[in-house]
Amino acid sequence: MANEHASPKTTPSGKSSGQVAGPLAGLRVIEMGTLLAGPFCGQLMGDFGAEVIKLEPPGQGDPMREWGREKAHGMSLWWPVVARNKKSVTLNLREAEGQAIAKDLIAKADFVLENFRPGTMERWNLSFAELQKINPRLIMIRVSGFGQTGPYAKRAGFGAVGEAMGGLRYVCGDPSTPPSRMGISIGDSLAATFACIGGLTALYYRERTGQGQVVDSAIYEAVLNMMESLITEYDKTGYIRERTGAILPNVAPSNVYPTRDGGMILIAANQDTVFSRLAEAMGRPELAKDERYATHTARGARQKELDDLIADWTRTIDAAEVEKLMDQFGIPSGKIYRTPEMLEDAHFRARQAIVTTMHPKFGELRMQNVAPKLSATPGTIRSAAPELGQHSEEIYRSLLGFDAAKISDLRTRGII
Repeated sequence: MANEHASPKTTPSGKSSGQVAGPLAGLRVIEMGTLLAGPFCGQLMGDFGAEVIKLEPPGQGDPMREWGREKAHGMSLWWPVVARNKKSVTLNLREAEGQAIAKDLIAKADFVLENFRPGTMERWNLSFAELQKINPRLIMIRVSGFGQTGPYAKRAGFGAVGEAMGGLRYVCGDPSTPPSRMGISIGDSLAATFACIGGLTALYYRERTGQGQVVDSAIYEAVLNMMESLITEYDKTGYIRERTGAILPNVAPSNVYPTRDGGMILIAANQDTVFSRLAEAMGRPELAKDERYATHTARGARQKELDDLIADWTRTIDAAEVEKLMDQFGIPSGKIYRTPEMLEDAHFRARQAIVTTMHPKFGELRMQNVAPKLSATPGTIRSAAPELGQHSEEIYRSLLGFDAAKISDLRTRGII
């Protein structure tokens, strides 16, 4: 009998019959970055159908091949996600001959994507000015810690630094502790997402004008752009946001509350009408008319008092029952999920948010599906993360016309 809780399966070995090509099909990306800030942008573009050709150092590859908190059979479990839908080609960019081959590939591409320290591409004779000579329609997507210009441009800039400089790290965590991490590499991923938006925006412009351009995505600026009214609040009132733990100051009730069975449930009922429904669900409709809680401002002024009142109620009910009540009364709520809860959740299954892919070494491998969902041209996971240099011969033959002898010579000399 089939497992009703199993994740939907996809076929990464190729598109099944009748499968709609992704909206970016026909576009070619030369990915030259490493780790996450560049490659996640490549993942997004590959997920929606672009041909992503990843250039990696011979014999070494992207360090991401070795990264991850947990490894199975000594292999990274992060690499299969960030490198899905990509082709791996080995090329030594530190050698002039390798740089010349890179130019030949880029001449046939729509995008070149890199996240090296600013100045690296220029040292390799791969500046935008040089590349534009051979491909005027080229869109060059550059992701870095601080951007391509400015006094900090050439500093080393990992995601954590960008998160700190962009203001996110200072407001994360509990007031009693130093600034905390988010638990994921959010700065890198945000910069990659903005880079993808920029690349597709530049593509639209190119389709109207025929002109390529540079997309300059800085990690600290990507983080800064997520910081809501942080700047305007200080500019006009001098207010500096501080770490507030599980709450947003003056936004109440919106917190995580304990349940009778030891669970936790998030309830967000800070809007007046929603709080009125919460009060009714609690069997305390009078709270919505109590001047201490009747308005957004009043509730914010008594935030802890109100949170304690709600927690005293949720402690008397199991998490599933609280969630059912919240749904019944139209109150935004949800349990705090870990991976096991995601894999068991009916909504995740119904929307195929997690799919089972086939991997040549891991076998069946579950991972997050492509997002967002497009109705006519959805993205797909078409191929598993490649082995180092898996597509070298294919690409060098089909795009550059290299024969077996030339490929063998280049490989022997460490160029590919």
